[in-house]
Amino acid sequence: MHVMIIGAAGMLGMKLSLKLSRMPAIAQTEINQLTLVDVIPPSPCKDFSGKQVSLAADLSSTEAADQLISMRPDIIFHLAAIVSGEAEADFDKGYQVNLDGTRQLFESIRHAHRQDGYYPRVIFTSSIAVFGTPLPNRIDDEYLNAPLTSYGTQKAICELLLSDYSRRGIMNGIAIRLPTICIRPGKPNRAASGFFSNILREPLVGQEAILPVSEDVRHWFASPRAGVNFLIHAATVDLGMLGWRRALSMPGISATVGEELTALRHVAGEKALRLIRREPDETIVRIVAGWPSNFKTTRALALGFRAEQSFEEIIRVHIEDELNGHLELP
Repeated sequence: MHVMIIGAAGMLGMKLSLKLSRMPAIAQTEINQLTLVDVIPPSPCKDFSGKQVSLAADLSSTEAADQLISMRPDIIFHLAAIVSGEAEADFDKGYQVNLDGTRQLFESIRHAHRQDGYYPRVIFTSSIAVFGTPLPNRIDDEYLNAPLTSYGTQKAICELLLSDYSRRGIMNGIAIRLPTICIRPGKPNRAASGFFSNILREPLVGQEAILPVSEDVRHWFASPRAGVNFLIHAATVDLGMLGWRRALSMPGISATVGEELTALRHVAGEKALRLIRREPDETIVRIVAGWPSNFKTTRALALGFRAEQSFEEIIRVHIEDELNGHLELP
């Protein structure tokens, strides 16, 4: 089996690549080729024993998408995107990367399907940003997509394209709407949701973090470990059970910023909380206010998708995966 990861240099892409490199098979089929793609060549996985290819490609180019599909991967993980804050700040870039690049990929698959019946499984990472206010207390699987950001609009359009191309028999696609992934390792990025991770990640290693919203802000979360598991499960689940509604909201935890901080106190003590500085940011406040905060993920749970059960569990996952199981505080 040939597996391709587009967006392999990003945080989830790197974690997914690493986990797949250590898996002998997907759905009992051996992985014999791993192709890693991003705008810069991703680092190869040292643990993978099969053929490995690392490529730089810009999906918004027709030639790039055609080149990737000419390799005929059996499974395509499409994670490439620019994040919410950047997509809102740069209208043209957001649509070029998040929408045009995805459409080019789907069109290249369609042309290959016409040529020789090529029919890959495509796993597309969408977002809970496809929903916007007014929102119910808990969003179920029947709730209408009505995004209030350019990023959410781009993801919603791609979900519709994926469902339609799948309905037409061009590919076998699934879109998974990721909760906000927390705690993200590494340095802060331009995602409007980045502070949810920052206020935990930095204090855990003795560094200051800025909180731009009030503690009563509620949101929907899952760990990077859960995010990778969502992706791998999406590559194996029977998609016939979805019908032609191929977008699923993933399980997670609904929590307020205050509940995040309470969990941080339980795990790391008062010293960690004293490293958080409150600096309201009206732009972030406005964006976050339009996001959903709680879900009833009946379809995903019925298909076997799972996430953490508490915020303390999310913090402990971060300590295990990123701090080698050790907690160091000043």
